[in-house]
Amino acid sequence: MRSYSDLFRTREFTPLFLSTSLQTAAMTLGGLALGTLVYRATDSPLLSAISMFGPQLAQVVGATTLLSAADRLPPRATMTGIACAFAAGTALMATPGLPIAWVFAVLLLLGLVQSLGGGVRWGLLTEILSKDGYLLGRSVFNMVSGIAQITGYATGGVLVAALSPRTTLGVAAALYLGAAIVSRLGLTRRAPRAAGRPSIAQTWRTNALLWSSPPRRTTYLLLWVPNGLVVGCESLFVSYAPDRAGALFACAALGMFAGDVTTGRLLPPALRRRLGIPFLVLLAAPYLVFALHPAVPVAAACAALASVGFGASLIQQERLMRLTPEELSGHALGLHSSGMLTMQGVSAALAGGVAQLTTPGAAITAMAAASLAATLALALPGRHRERDTEPDKHLVAEES
Repeated sequence: MRSYSDLFRTREFTPLFLSTSLQTAAMTLGGLALGTLVYRATDSPLLSAISMFGPQLAQVVGATTLLSAADRLPPRATMTGIACAFAAGTALMATPGLPIAWVFAVLLLLGLVQSLGGGVRWGLLTEILSKDGYLLGRSVFNMVSGIAQITGYATGGVLVAALSPRTTLGVAAALYLGAAIVSRLGLTRRAPRAAGRPSIAQTWRTNALLWSSPPRRTTYLLLWVPNGLVVGCESLFVSYAPDRAGALFACAALGMFAGDVTTGRLLPPALRRRLGIPFLVLLAAPYLVFALHPAVPVAAACAALASVGFGASLIQQERLMRLTPEELSGHALGLHSSGMLTMQGVSAALAGGVAQLTTPGAAITAMAAASLAATLALALPGRHRERDTEPDKHLVAEES
């Protein structure tokens, strides 16, 4: 794969792209609406942050119980079912008078369902594209995620202000339903990538095998920890600037888009591999400015600059694929997705707790400093060796 046009000439790439785009737009609209709804009802930065990112805490449950299903369920049916579940759950949360406690219960259930989504979707992408086309393909998904977030947060801000958070949640539910229809009609029926029945025991065994390799373990930590702590910064945008949060989110998404374009399309492979750690430093450093409690325009510029560093995720994912046998690609990418989202949920809760005791600006600064410290610790000499030319062959043997 040498160009974006090559991707869209590949069968099934376009429906997977459209389905994922609709789900991203739905998640963006729904997250902003829900965060605003909870903040208005509770005046709590902690509960607002958890409402936007807390469902991801359930990912740790899915990663330890359900993840073996990522390679053992038919992709089309699974993706369609997940989108339908989110449509129903989001519509339920839009119901007038639903208690906040019930909203959080629905969010946790959706988070558990979502724990399968990353592994199934990105495992299917490795089937549709060859491994050497994965980074280019994933960069397209990340770019459209940035575009969907820019437009989604901007549109969501308008809808929340002009209509109501609950109406905006209804729009998000309709987008999830559209994603389900595209998946069902556009994707080809495929057999599961791996034989056997999904089970908790199988999930634990494969997780242990994937975690047993030091280079792969360090790669997972680089994918999870610095990224998650910075999402903790973003989770406080609503409490930092309640009336301008949509602008902050949109600027952050714009920066992420720029980083993904640069990483996936413009950087030569040799240079790209050396920029993983510098991008992670960039991801956190601009948020230190929030110690000065900057005005919204300055805060938005810092968020945009920092989010360019999300390009590091593509670099680390490419390395993870080089370290992992193709038979386990869905499980490996599912573990990445679940671990990343779990860390984001934990960080959102932690950031909200710190903001509750101090101020949102101080909490954003603290989370950024923690992200920088984690990056530097993982980048110590000898911790990030480039022994990544071949996947571990014993994984295939033991898995089979």
